[in-house]
This record gives sequence, structure tokens and C-alpha cells, in this order.
Amino acid sequence: MNHPYWIVKLVSSLLVFVTGTIQAELTVDSDFEGGSGMVSEIDPEKQIIRIEPTDHPGKGWRCWWYVKIEGFQSDSKLTVNVGNAPWATPDRAHFRFDDEKTWQHSETGIREEKQISYTIPTISRQKILYVAWGPPFVPSDAEKLVNAVSQQHENATAFELCKTREGRSTPALLISAPKSPDMKARDVIWIQARQHAWESGSSWVAKGAIDWLVSDDSKATKLRKRAEIIVVPIMDIDNVARGAGGKSQKPQDHNRDWSDKPHWNSVRAAQAQILEADQDGKLALFIDLHNPGANDRFPYFYTPPKESLSPLGGKNLGRFLADAKTEITGPLKFTGRAVESGAKYDPEAWTAISKNWVSHHTTDHVVAVTLETSWNTPSSTAENYETVGRQLMIAVERYLRIDPRSK
Repeated sequence: MNHPYWIVKLVSSLLVFVTGTIQAELTVDSDFEGGSGMVSEIDPEKQIIRIEPTDHPGKGWRCWWYVKIEGFQSDSKLTVNVGNAPWATPDRAHFRFDDEKTWQHSETGIREEKQISYTIPTISRQKILYVAWGPPFVPSDAEKLVNAVSQQHENATAFELCKTREGRSTPALLISAPKSPDMKARDVIWIQARQHAWESGSSWVAKGAIDWLVSDDSKATKLRKRAEIIVVPIMDIDNVARGAGGKSQKPQDHNRDWSDKPHWNSVRAAQAQILEADQDGKLALFIDLHNPGANDRFPYFYTPPKESLSPLGGKNLGRFLADAKTEITGPLKFTGRAVESGAKYDPEAWTAISKNWVSHHTTDHVVAVTLETSWNTPSSTAENYETVGRQLMIAVERYLRIDPRSK
């Protein structure tokens, strides 16, 4: 049973009074951007906290959690117990202290039925600790990223994809070399992340892609001259902000909203820009970034059904996947696995999945895929997600060395 926070706080205070133990008050807070966590128990003596993801009815799977903890003993260790398996209980939690910027993995948690306990070492640490399902990447992070990159690099321009249904801005970035009179028409590459709000790793993949694209790497320089790359780090801004899961939300999640009448503003705006680029003959690639199931230990791609592709489209898809296998070498390695997601995968909504909609509505040479980057492995860290993004863009540069329109 989940008790209101003030009751848990009162019980903790009474425990200190009855036992006569003088110690800091152990508190848990999720009232901040992206925060989520319903407290069921706080034990200040044993330094144990029990939580579940906050319930957001109608806003998708109850799997994301992200809490701020204060008042822990700095000469001990803290145990964070999380319930609501399987989606809310990765093998390892992510944590960082307030004086750090880098998210770390906890040791492997101990499972008991539908719960898992993570141990966080707190020796000689400051009194503020953040613990989360995965490395958080919230709307303010997206805004800071696109603005900083835009201000620091002449090859990048920040823009607003749209305002969400709740009035929040959806940050996006256009990356390309400045145009010159003798420059040929350039391909358009569309990259988006976080159609499912809880899949935070996909935003870090997008960040890794962005950082490489504006770098001095010779291949990045060539790609900027050859293409215009649009990156949207978070598509479901509202659910990321509130700390909801987003997957299977009502009336449908963003990745089942790609129809002629989309419900979500970011989908509608993305469709408009993608179709405009295709009508101008420039669209070459569409890549949707996700995180998969808990047991998927290596990244893989979802692809449109083979029968829906033209001979040129099928050839280009095969060539892109081969280039991705060459370049995405790990620590999170793409082994070559590709899964078709057609009528057998989702009989009711397969045509409204983003990459299927793009493939169906654009010129036959366009490659549209979904990259699923594993989140439940020892290598599933923010740093390694960024490596996937960098390697993915190197694969894109390799792929575009051959004109995708050539038969």
C-alpha cells in the first residue's frame, strides 16, 4: 500500500523520537522536472527506501522513476527498493550525487518477486542523491543542448519543432554546413528520439549523434556538406516533463500516431517537414531512436515489411544495415539483427508506426528505420549511448557516399 508522503515522514520522525537516535531526516522527493516515485516506506535506521513509479492514469506504462534523496548517512550505504516489475526494475539503477554531473550504474540489484533492491554507497558524499531508472534527459536538457550547440557552432541552428498540446516547447536542431552558390542539393536526414517518454537512453543516443555531427572529425565535415540533418532529442515532451511512461498512453502513444490525422503536435509537425523534404526530392533517411525490452542485450533495427519496399528501397535498406553493422561496433554492438514490424507485429496499428508511415508516404529510395538501443546491460550507460549515436552517424556518412537514388 502506498501511503501519502506526509504520513511516511511523520512515522520516520516518530521513530527517531522513540529510539532516541539523533540523525538527519531521510527524505524522498519527486516533485521536479521528470521526477517520479511514490514512497511506501522510509526506514532511517536501516537506510532503506521503498518506492514505485508514480501512477499517471492514461499517460502510459508505469515504469519510469526518478527521485531525489536527502538526509542519508554519509558513512554508510543506502538501499533503494523498487517495485512494479518487469519494466520498472532494470538490473542496475542510475545514480549521481549533487556535486557530480556523470550518471553512474549501481551494482546489480537483488531481485525478490516483483521488486528489486539497489545498494548505493554513500561514504563521504554530499547529502543530495539522485537515483533513476535510467540516465535522465529532461526537456530542459534538450533545450540547453540545442541552444548551446547552436551558439557554439556555425553549422547548427536551433529551432522549435512545435508547441505541445500542453504548451511546452519541443526543441530541435538543424545541422549542416553553410550554403554556398556552387553547393549541390543536399540530402535530408531526420533523426528523432523519445516517442516513448520512459526510454531515456534514446535521447542520449541523439546527443551523441549531435556532438559528433558538429565535431571536427573529417567524416562529420563531409556529412555536413552532403546533408541537412534534423535532430529532435525528445518527441513526447509533456510525458517526459511529468515523469510518465508514455508507452501505450491514451488515445495512443506517439509511435502509433502517424496517421493522416495525428493527435500529437510533434508528430504532425514532423510529418509536415518530412513530406516537404521528400517533395523537394531531398529526403534520404528517417531514423527513430528507441530503447527495447529488458532482455534485448544488443541494439537492433525495426524495418518496414519487405513486401512494402521497392527493389531500390530494399537494396538501400540492406546497404544501410550493412554499414550500420560495420560502424556500430560497441560497447553496445549492432550484430546485424533486423526485425520487420508489419501486420504480424501489430495487426491494428502497424501502418501508424512512424517508420512505416514514412516509408509508405515518401519516395521509394528513402530508408526509414527504428533503432532500438539496449538499456538493461552493464554497458547501458549515458556514455555508451552517446557512442552509439556517434557510430550511427559514421554509418550514415558511409551510406551516403553512394547516392541512394542510383539504381
